[in-house]
Amino acid sequence: MHLGIALDGAGWHPAAWREPDAMPGELFTAGYWVDAVTEAERGQADFVTFEDALTLQSAHPGRPDARVDQVRGRLEAVQLAARVAPLTRHIGLIPTVVATHTEPFHSSKAIATLDYVSTGRAGVRVRVSARPDEAAHFGRRQILAPPDQDTDGPAARQQASDLLDEAADYVEVIRRLWDSWEDNAEIRHVPTGRFIDRDKLHYIDFEGRWFAVKGPSITPRPPQGQPLVAALGHGDLGYWFIGRAADLAFVTPRDPDQAQAAIAGIRAAQAAVGRAEESLLVLADLLVFLDAEPGTAAARKARLDELAGRERVSDAAMFAGTPAQLADLMASWEARTGLSGFQLRPGAIPHDLTAITRGLVPELQLRGVFRSGYQGDGTLRGRFGLPRPASRYAAA
Repeated sequence: MHLGIALDGAGWHPAAWREPDAMPGELFTAGYWVDAVTEAERGQADFVTFEDALTLQSAHPGRPDARVDQVRGRLEAVQLAARVAPLTRHIGLIPTVVATHTEPFHSSKAIATLDYVSTGRAGVRVRVSARPDEAAHFGRRQILAPPDQDTDGPAARQQASDLLDEAADYVEVIRRLWDSWEDNAEIRHVPTGRFIDRDKLHYIDFEGRWFAVKGPSITPRPPQGQPLVAALGHGDLGYWFIGRAADLAFVTPRDPDQAQAAIAGIRAAQAAVGRAEESLLVLADLLVFLDAEPGTAAARKARLDELAGRERVSDAAMFAGTPAQLADLMASWEARTGLSGFQLRPGAIPHDLTAITRGLVPELQLRGVFRSGYQGDGTLRGRFGLPRPASRYAAA
């Protein structure tokens, strides 16, 4: 069973920053994030993801709000991962990049740099933005906000489809840029004065509806060759994007039947684009509240809901219970669905993070469904059993 931990601020409950053990004064310090990631590594998590966006958090999914009683503001995810990388040894680091308003050339070299800094433990979670307030920061495109009652209407679906098609091209560009240096392009031969073999740097000459990128990259090929590309998908459009572009999928089923349907949708998309033979791992997201005593976690969540002024709702299934009860659920879902594992969203940090690492993980290990130590070649690809691909531009 693979296990990831999604990190976001003080936790995934909007009132988590008000918990007695929370550290709201440290949310914008490097030490806070170093401590969180090293705790995840202590629990032998395969990876952590860092949430990011290009506008302030909001209680509304599609527009800003005026609330002042919840955490607002965050640090840039890629730079945060690069700060944490030298202080960890094993755990994978997957920051979020918003493809809609950033350039793939910049992202390709940023993630390649993270792969060097982390010695092969980098990934990237690619997401899109359909929020007009994010688009307004850049002034280069118009994003239309659908009426609240028509969020899944034809116009909204067409906009979402276009954004995901653009993101798929974005991923294709960054993958080509990672390949644009062959593995042995750097010679560093002092006697002849040759640092690189220019014949082993390649133009990618990508031209599509949204991007025209010449290449090559300015950063040599990353240690993994291709850092992992991850994506969170909801529904058929999200599964289509995952099938086209991702190595690692996050889905949000409410039960095993929905998990099976999500996996089937992703596999169908893979097959449709000729990727049926490629490894693509699917993990389910769960938002978790954990306590040792039955009923305590549910009571704690109810208290947080009261502080927030409303019940916490989430795109992912929520669990409140003991580590043993969560282990039962995870083992059951994995056995019934074919999921490769789970990405857990701790409701409050540090409480639920340490409950995962010091309560849940030992329980999973006792049951023989989670490894007792880090394995593989030390890279994130190796952690998932994925081979290191050759550059597509390398001569046979």
